[in-house]
Amino acid sequence: QVQLVESGGGLVQAGGSLRLSCAASGSIVSLTAMGWYRQAPGKQRELVARITGDGLTSYADSVKGRFTISRDGAKFTVYLQMNSLKPEDTAVYYCHAEEVKAVKDPGGDFWGQGTQVAVSS
Repeated sequence: QVQLVESGGGLVQAGGSLRLSCAASGSIVSLTAMGWYRQAPGKQRELVARITGDGLTSYADSVKGRFTISRDGAKFTVYLQMNSLKPEDTAVYYCHAEEVKAVKDPGGDFWGQGTQVAVSS
């Protein structure tokens, strides 16, 4: 069964840094992309950053220049380095895997359980 396990959230002061990790497990053969979304209270879930299997990256305008997404393709692991954090970055961050192909699973898109990031002013 394909699962995404996130780690690295927490509480940090404004201007600080955090690094999120997400490891995809299961009988994965390939996937199209992995990314990070976030959802703040009362707001819709939004895309933060995405990286394709070829290493192409994209970012929300609000995090460009502050956040960096990277991956370990061999391990289906994705990271999000968050620098210069702001209170408005406070949200639950979710890992997402697109178009996963797996041997023992129907495949498709998968989500992690979410990790809380809180930035104090």
